[in-house]
Amino acid sequence: MAEDVHAHSTPRAPSPLWLRVGFWVCTLIAVAAVVRRVVALAFPSSFGPPQLVELDRIFASHAVLTLAHILPALAFVVLAPFAIFSRFSRAAWPEQLLFPLGAIVGMTAYAMSAYSVGGWIERSAVLLFNSLFLFSLTRAWIYKMRGQSLLKRRWLIRAVVLLLGIATTRPVMGVFFATSKLTHLGPRQFFGIAFWIGFSINWIVVESWFRFKNRVEHPRR
Repeated sequence: MAEDVHAHSTPRAPSPLWLRVGFWVCTLIAVAAVVRRVVALAFPSSFGPPQLVELDRIFASHAVLTLAHILPALAFVVLAPFAIFSRFSRAAWPEQLLFPLGAIVGMTAYAMSAYSVGGWIERSAVLLFNSLFLFSLTRAWIYKMRGQSLLKRRWLIRAVVLLLGIATTRPVMGVFFATSKLTHLGPRQFFGIAFWIGFSINWIVVESWFRFKNRVEHPRR
């Protein structure tokens, strides 16, 4: 509790514009990815690039599990700004919903890893970063129960940014798709690499930002 009180008495480093822009871009990508997947499941089509058609077929083979994962993830992403940004957090219910939604997302992510397109490389990324996501969400819940709001917010931000790592993988995959004729790599070869790159970027960014904040807010004397 002393750490939380002390944090209130020190100036808080404002988040830079590029970080806020990155957050909203990731949010929009995540929402668009879920909407696209729902449409593909509801209206399957055999037209389009062969690699995308094959991916749609793979997800359609376990459609119920896919929906059980992506719909709670969509709700989590939509509610997250109302829980972590002070300008939006005027009600407590969005934050309260994040915890059960996050638990569902995390548990179904483990189940989804059984159908990993990129095999064990993708599965290893999911197992690591999904575990970090659930660990961060659990820590946020513990600090919430203890009334340590700043520490709760910090761990909740970690969880949100980790979940948005799936959005960061999308442009990485786009690069692989665009260069597939040169590299001769298909989704089964590059999906795992894209997962590791995307989630690692988000993890490195959020941890680097928190370390910078600590140096600004708690300078050594």
